[in-house]
Amino acid sequence: MTHKSELKTRLNKPTHIDRISRRRALLAGGAALTGGVALAAPALSQGGSRTIRMATSWPPNLGGLAESAGRVAAGITSGSNGRLNVEIHTAGQLVPPLGVHDAAGAGEIEMYHSAEYYFQAKHRGLNFFATVPLGLTSVEQAAWLRFGGGQELWDELNAGFGVKSMAVGGTGVQMGGWFNKEIKSIDDFKGLRMRMPGLGAQVITELGASAVSLPGGGIVDALFDGTIDATEWVGPYNDLQFGFQKLLTTYIYPGFHEPGTMASVGFNLDFWNSLSAADKAMISGIVDAELTYQTADFYGNNGLSLVQLLKEFGTKPTKLPEDVWAELARVSFEVTASVAKDDDMGRRIVESYDAYRAVIGSAGPASQAEYLAKRGATNLFADV
Repeated sequence: MTHKSELKTRLNKPTHIDRISRRRALLAGGAALTGGVALAAPALSQGGSRTIRMATSWPPNLGGLAESAGRVAAGITSGSNGRLNVEIHTAGQLVPPLGVHDAAGAGEIEMYHSAEYYFQAKHRGLNFFATVPLGLTSVEQAAWLRFGGGQELWDELNAGFGVKSMAVGGTGVQMGGWFNKEIKSIDDFKGLRMRMPGLGAQVITELGASAVSLPGGGIVDALFDGTIDATEWVGPYNDLQFGFQKLLTTYIYPGFHEPGTMASVGFNLDFWNSLSAADKAMISGIVDAELTYQTADFYGNNGLSLVQLLKEFGTKPTKLPEDVWAELARVSFEVTASVAKDDDMGRRIVESYDAYRAVIGSAGPASQAEYLAKRGATNLFADV
């Protein structure tokens, strides 16, 4: 692990985040919303309006995710003319960042903004509604939920926990993460202490690593105190904001663990069922619009941030060796398939997911890969 004094020296170097923010403002028309601080309030207030307490798993001002929660909250509040007033509570303000699903199911909050794989201790099938290793991309995930029976399975599973959830945005194919040493062989995972959630954590655990599930707000502290010596978190957009390029030396690609992580909004099921059909349709429309917005946000800003990491910070991404990738893939398929053995719900989720992946995972990607090659996309890693 890099010495703490060296980490602090790196962390004090400017990140030029304001430059990225200006680029994002220009691209997005200058609009930016962040999760604000709010106090807990009763679900029903005077004048017939209802307060919706939204707890998130994200630290405040985190690009892509906290901003997404802000847009959804503002959309529901304005779309209902204030009848449904959404108050945002960022990670840890009202409930623990990874406890939002429990809190929604128990009625302690009406709504959350998070990712379902954080709740896999309840049922490993929840991973499939966020992402699984070597699984569907963000666009494919949205297609499975909408047209492949995924949403119906999600509703059935979450109903047992008193929750109703919907997809609110995809992060795209993620990078492999940041490490304190290069991964040259599969044995380099032995003894590695890495922040990783979901089924990806099970994969690296079977390869001898120690997986630690941490919310975003706890990663930098864990790197400083030596709890972890590697981490992953989405991709360049947020990596640059966290300053990982100052803390760890090796940036690995591609990522095997999260090919299209889907963020989600969830509601207490009784609260959701108490809404009128018109309000449900209004909220669903806002969430669906945010699915497009957030996915585009990550796709575009990951590209801008990657260029900045390469050009301004001299980051030199390292490609995983083919034999390492092959072993990660082998274990990944075994781990995801094992969910089918958990119970009948797990079996039906895996069968539906695998069937859809087999159908849309052939012609579409093959055509896209050929097109991108013909288009002459620039290889940003060619000179690193």
